[in-house]
Amino acid sequence: MEPTVVTHAAAAADLTMLKAIGAGLAACGMIGAGIGLGIVFGKFFEAVGRQPAAENILKTYLFIGMALVEAIALFAFVIAIMVMFVL
Repeated sequence: MEPTVVTHAAAAADLTMLKAIGAGLAACGMIGAGIGLGIVFGKFFEAVGRQPAAENILKTYLFIGMALVEAIALFAFVIAIMVMFVL
């Protein structure tokens, strides 16, 4: 059985393909952030609907929760970009 010869172009194409798959998997974290934002805003509107007087107090918690969920999306985006262009 003869050994298979791998050219430089074929190896580079395989590496590019694996980078794209890795970046796509890393970007899946942004899906969770979108779901999390929907839950945060949904619960905020639900709470304000039940007790409108607490709206100003709940806005603070809304923005803190929104910032934490968005941070997860930004981390996923940065990791996807690093996988694609740095590694």
